[in-house]
Amino acid sequence: MRARTRAWGGWERLRPWLPMAPFLLVCLLFELLPLVFLVRGSFTTADSQLTLAHYAKMAASVYARSFRNSILLSGLTAVLGMVLGTVTAYSIYRLASERVREMLVTLCDVTSNFAGAPLAFAFVVVLGSSGVVTLALEKYLGWKIYPDFSIYSFWGLVLAYTYFQLPLMVLLAIPTIAGLRSEWREAARSLGASTRRYWQYIGLPIMAPALVSGLFLLFANAFGAFSTAYTLTGTRFSLVTLQIGFLLTGEVLRDPGAGDAMAILTLLLMGGTIWLYQFAARRARTWRE
Repeated sequence: MRARTRAWGGWERLRPWLPMAPFLLVCLLFELLPLVFLVRGSFTTADSQLTLAHYAKMAASVYARSFRNSILLSGLTAVLGMVLGTVTAYSIYRLASERVREMLVTLCDVTSNFAGAPLAFAFVVVLGSSGVVTLALEKYLGWKIYPDFSIYSFWGLVLAYTYFQLPLMVLLAIPTIAGLRSEWREAARSLGASTRRYWQYIGLPIMAPALVSGLFLLFANAFGAFSTAYTLTGTRFSLVTLQIGFLLTGEVLRDPGAGDAMAILTLLLMGGTIWLYQFAARRARTWRE
């Protein structure tokens, strides 16, 4: 009887977790187990001997250049996305009517998820060497943007990445802008503060934690992108995600151990970025509570 009571008590404790069982199983199969194999592969040789040689290879110029390019591309598009997205979000929230605002927010929601190969192909059709806009500029205005600009170059990637970074920042910034109370502006005006001083000493300091958290999230979003860069540049431009793909699945550059090591370093960098994002987001929430 006592054993049956203990078994029933154990079942009662497990029952609340049953609805989460499919989710936990997916996490185990597609996140935890791959992570274990990734760590193991980065520290072992082909014959299962412990080694740090894979991490030592990361000092090579090709891998260092990949990290430098990814950090530069992600940082630049994160800053552009934060600045342009914040200005756009303010315009949408303050100037548009409620109905138009809902439509624009929905459009931003759709646009922020339009990335990868479809986005790259869209940019090729529009701004490729034979793209619609490229040919129109040359035909009607006499502007030949090639070869000074190329959608298949670093600045082409900056343009493509900013395309999906900006609407994501709009979605992140609108709740923060909505949290700016009209009483603060009225109080500043009653004390003789100009619009510039209001934003300098009240508006921007209050929004700063949310903007910084958005910056970190945009950085992580760009750093982990693969399909857009691969479709536009292929092997012409070295990024961390592209390099990991070449190391794990390539025929010429195949080196799974080095790919695993690079992936672990990428996870550490992304983990630090997400931690900074969550820290800044907690600071931003204090103004909305």
